Amino acid sequence: MERLIVDKEPKSPLAEAYRRLRTNIQYANVAHELKTILFTSAGPGEGKSSVAANYAALVAQQKKEVILVDCDLRRPSLHRVFDLKNSRGLTNVMTHDFELKDVLQTTSVPGLRVLTSGPIPPNPVELLAAEEMDNIMGRLMEMADLVVIDTPPIQAVTDALVLAPKVDGVVLVLMAAAVSRQQARLAKEGIQRVGGRLLGAVLNGVEMKKGSYYYYNYHYSYGVSE
Repeated sequence: MERLIVDKEPKSPLAEAYRRLRTNIQYANVAHELKTILFTSAGPGEGKSSVAANYAALVAQQKKEVILVDCDLRRPSLHRVFDLKNSRGLTNVMTHDFELKDVLQTTSVPGLRVLTSGPIPPNPVELLAAEEMDNIMGRLMEMADLVVIDTPPIQAVTDALVLAPKVDGVVLVLMAAAVSRQQARLAKEGIQRVGGRLLGAVLNGVEMKKGSYYYYNYHYSYGVSE
């Protein structure tokens, strides 16, 4: 199960790495207000959901109202990170079965709410591309200082690319030693091709030495090298 490191282990080296990520994103974009940030990855298993969840929690800890949205309508996982129910969520709002305010769930982090995916639909990309998704995004932005979106990997499906042009910025999560240079480059080009604004990349699973101990760290970089 994914863990919310910044809440459960706030003094750990990994939590500190997440705080650096928050700072880098904030100071690299002082000229552009970020109301919506999308997290995706090149392929599966690269830790995008963990990065999105921990980043959202850290922003909320700055006394901000944050809504974290699980737009991975194929393999949702944010409900497990926060130990929430997923019997209803985003897909129910899109089909008008529930009101948005009725499916937002609070978390142990003050100021952070989660909109889980809800039941997995047969047509995820069509739902995300629909006008109703634009309406929901607009309402979420009115309800929070920041909306953080978790999406499926780019390599597998086009869901993230449908949403990328509709947000203020995209963060690409890449797993060290698991993703090739070509896969990273194609993911970057895909985001830019649809008009998405790439804020940078998080290199996940980098083994770094600190004293006599090794730990896994996150490294944030601007763009993806050729």
